[in-house]
Order: sequence, then C-alpha cells, then structure tokens
Amino acid sequence: MDNYELICFQMISNVGMAKSNFIEAIREARNGEFEKANALIDEGSKTFNVGHQVHAELLEKMAKGEKIEINLLLIHAEDQLMNAESFRVVAEEMIELYKQVKK
Repeated sequence: MDNYELICFQMISNVGMAKSNFIEAIREARNGEFEKANALIDEGSKTFNVGHQVHAELLEKMAKGEKIEINLLLIHAEDQLMNAESFRVVAEEMIELYKQVKK
C-alpha cells in the first residue's frame, strides 16, 4: 500500500468512527442521556477533525503541484468525510429536539 492509499484509509477510518459516534449520540439523546450524547458529539468531532486534517494535507500537496491521483478510493473517502460532517449537524439538531421533547 502506498502513502496515497494510506491517506485515504486514514480519512475513511477516522470519519467513519466519527459518524458512529454521532449516531450513538442520537440514540443516547432519545433515551434522555444528554450528557452522554454531548460527550459522543465531542468525541466524534475530535475523530472527525483527524480525518479532516488528513484531507487538508492532501489538498495542500495538490496545491503545491504534487500530482494527486483521483480514483474511486479517494472519491469514497471524500464522500465519507462529507457524510460524517452532515451527520454531525443532524445529530446536534436532533439532540436539541430531544431536549425540548423531554422537558
């Protein structure tokens, strides 16, 4: 596996874990466990940021003129990155809704 593939897999792994945390946060909020839900959002955000940083480094290489191969693996990694980011927004909104419902 070359460095380029490793970068893609680092993105996929980190943002996948973040997405799992965001899903679990929604489940905790549904059960009224808002402290746990917020902790999962925080944990997921930290993991997401690692994946985002890896992506930013790839973009930096491209900006410096390094040839970056666009292939299905990179497309999948970026798709997972965007999906996790969207899920965080949805999870945060759902937690707030659950808080209002549970009052």
